[in-house]
Amino acid sequence: MLRITLLAALGATLVTLSSAPASAHPAVPRAEASAPVEIDKKRIDAALEAMVESGRAVGVSALVWQDGQERYFGTAGMADREAGKPMQRDTLVQIFSMTKPVTGVALMQLWEQGRFGLDEPLSRYLPEFANMQVIDGHGGVRPAARPILIRDILRHTAGFSYGMRDTAADAAFHAAKPLDLRNDLSELGRRLAGVPLLFDPGEEWSYSASVDVQALLVEKLTGQPFEPYVKAQILDPLGMKDTAWTRAEADFPRLAAVYNKGPDGKLAREATAETRRMNFDPARRLTMGGAGLVAPIDDYARFSRMLLNGGSLDGVRILNPSTVRLMATDHLDPSMTRRWFLPEKGSVGFGFNFAVRNRQPQTPTENRGAVGEFFWDGRDSTLFWVDPANKLTAVFFVQTYPFDATLHRDLRAAVYGPNYLGPKGD
Repeated sequence: MLRITLLAALGATLVTLSSAPASAHPAVPRAEASAPVEIDKKRIDAALEAMVESGRAVGVSALVWQDGQERYFGTAGMADREAGKPMQRDTLVQIFSMTKPVTGVALMQLWEQGRFGLDEPLSRYLPEFANMQVIDGHGGVRPAARPILIRDILRHTAGFSYGMRDTAADAAFHAAKPLDLRNDLSELGRRLAGVPLLFDPGEEWSYSASVDVQALLVEKLTGQPFEPYVKAQILDPLGMKDTAWTRAEADFPRLAAVYNKGPDGKLAREATAETRRMNFDPARRLTMGGAGLVAPIDDYARFSRMLLNGGSLDGVRILNPSTVRLMATDHLDPSMTRRWFLPEKGSVGFGFNFAVRNRQPQTPTENRGAVGEFFWDGRDSTLFWVDPANKLTAVFFVQTYPFDATLHRDLRAAVYGPNYLGPKGD
């Protein structure tokens, strides 16, 4: 029996009416590097080695691109310790929620074409999401105060659950099983629409299944299945030839093993289970917008370089520069103080499928980074970020579960230097 736990689908997050790409673009904090970031290969090498030696990771790799050149690539440890396979450049890694930015790009391509407005009700295109109910805090439900807008599914303010919290809505989410691999995206939408919202749309930020709804919306707008659409419009044009949801059995030996941290703090190889096999299962019907892509590090670096370059790479335009800026702008109103775990990511807000840094690091333990950077990560501790101020992007691959934020802290300190604060912005 096919089954997928929600954790396999997870990773670690009002402006005026917009109906066409030329509509309002929120102001972006001006971020000019206060001092150039010099990539220190030995420092990054040492950081990767320390991750493995400390037992926090079995294998890691990192790639840094700056000023139009690859400035660093390195690995440490094993992709599969038991099989004796080292972490290599072509190792395939499950990136889980780093799939979300790819889905966001696919949807925003359609926005550029004028296919929808950001502040249109989601139910205009997906009528199953009309008349949503909200948990009322007294064991019952009530009608939502306003419709879910398409903007809400891009910034995690729709009110959807992801089954990660201890609420009645999360219990209903688990019972509905929207992310069961036997569902296609249409069935996912039908089931999710029957789950009460955590809060009224636009009232809070809560990480959710909204990116899977983005994938369903892409299917509705294009009349094409989501997976081949993304392949044709993003993966193939960018030369991401080894990135896919669906994998052949011949690819399995290249797939990095997942290592789970036990009660003793030691990493043990995860059994070959749904979380590793889902991409190789011919009976899978679900292509999640929020997870599921498997990629080598160079492929994902091509995606992040496209974003760094303002939407194009090697002469191929995926998005307009203004659209990338829109996605990489904080869209959370300051009055939206309930943001669940987002503050754990540092001094950030949230754009469209990206966290966005809006202040310098505030404490010595906060991740190093520059104002204006945007990023996201994945369930098994993978990470990427785009830093326009320093013309830099970095990708980090690892397969450690549960999510270990110390790996990100140490990599960023190695890339920037432990005391880096970067520009102040506006």
